[in-house]
Parts: sequence; C-alpha cells; structure tokens
Amino acid sequence: MRLYLSSYRLGASAFRLRKLLNGGRRAAVIQNALDFVPSGARRAYAANIYDPREELADWGIEAEELDLRDYFGQPQALEKTLAGVDLVWAVGGNAFLLRRAMRQSGFDRVIGELLRADALVYGGFSAGAVVAAPSLKGIDIMDDPHLLAPGYEEGILWDGLGLVDFSIVPHYRSAHDEAEAAERAAGFLEEADMPFQPLRDGEVIIVEGRNVTLLPVLPEAMRRSA
Repeated sequence: MRLYLSSYRLGASAFRLRKLLNGGRRAAVIQNALDFVPSGARRAYAANIYDPREELADWGIEAEELDLRDYFGQPQALEKTLAGVDLVWAVGGNAFLLRRAMRQSGFDRVIGELLRADALVYGGFSAGAVVAAPSLKGIDIMDDPHLLAPGYEEGILWDGLGLVDFSIVPHYRSAHDEAEAAERAAGFLEEADMPFQPLRDGEVIIVEGRNVTLLPVLPEAMRRSA
C-alpha cells in the first residue's frame, strides 16, 4: 500500500510523491469534497487561485479530473477508469461529502482492492487525507457532517476508508482558517483516547507497506534538490 497524505495541497515533500509513484505519471483528481460550492465559483477559483492539476503538472504528473458523481451506482465502470491511473489525488473541502461520494460510487471498495494489489497510490490533502482514517469522529468539529449537494444521500457516514489506523487532523497550528477548529478536534480525539496524527500545513504522512513516516517541512532548496 502506498499513500501520500498531506495537510495542505502537495505539502512540502512533493519530491517524495514523485518517488512513491515509481515513474508513474497519470493522475485522477477527485474534487467531490467541493460539490457544495457553486460550479461558477469553483471554475473561477481554479482559474485565478489554485488548480490541483497545475500543481501536479509542476512535478511532471499528468492529471485529469475524476468526478465520482459520474459513477454513482456504477462501481464496475469506476474500477475500469481507475485501472488506467497511477495516482488518485483527493482535494480538500468537506470530508463528509467526500466520504458520501466515495460510498455512492463504490470508490471505497475499489480503492481498497487496488491499494492491496499495489496498483496505484492514493493521496490527498485536508478532507482527502482525513477520509483515509478509520473514523471521521471529531472531524465534525471542523466540517459540517450534514452538508449535502444534489444527488447525495442524507445519511452521515462516520467510518473512513481505514487505510491507516489513526485519525488525521489537518491544518493543526497553521496559518489556516481552520486552525482553531483543528485544535479543538485534536483535543476531542485526545480526550476520547482515539489515536490521531495532527498535521501542520506543509507536513505529509507517507505510507509504504507497513512503514508510516511523518515528513516535516523542508526548506525549498532541499525539496527541489532531493
């Protein structure tokens, strides 16, 4: 199993993602965590502020968007699509909405099978990293679990993908709008005696087989030369 879980965007260790891909360059970008945002606003944000496909392209990774809504109720079609990529990259937004999309499309089952076969890398930041945990308990302090978009089922899914055996709290003690909520989420998980890993923006969790590594922020010169 190969995972690259970041607090914010690609984080400060994108060179490790490139190494993790073992020469693979094809990526599918999942942005369903943002489906509550009007499409016009999303297009403007991608054009003027941030587009994950461009960020991946800077590291030599060719990315296309994969909208899980196109596969609701069609897990076999999704499996065929994912067979053609080396990386699945899930962006931030609302973790509960993303989790619904993963369930309704069958992504949660398909990705588990592909990861066990070491057929690709799963990566993501913020909500995309959070859903890799066994549970989303405590994340409701950061994200509204009731948030919906057209075509989504109403039930709240508290279980994560279970790709790691601890919860992930992004934006922890960072210059981010959700830093205060992240502090409270970390406090909840600690009080509940639930294993968790807080992530500051820039930090990344790498999983290779049974090895789990927390990568700190490195200076820019070191990142580009590594």
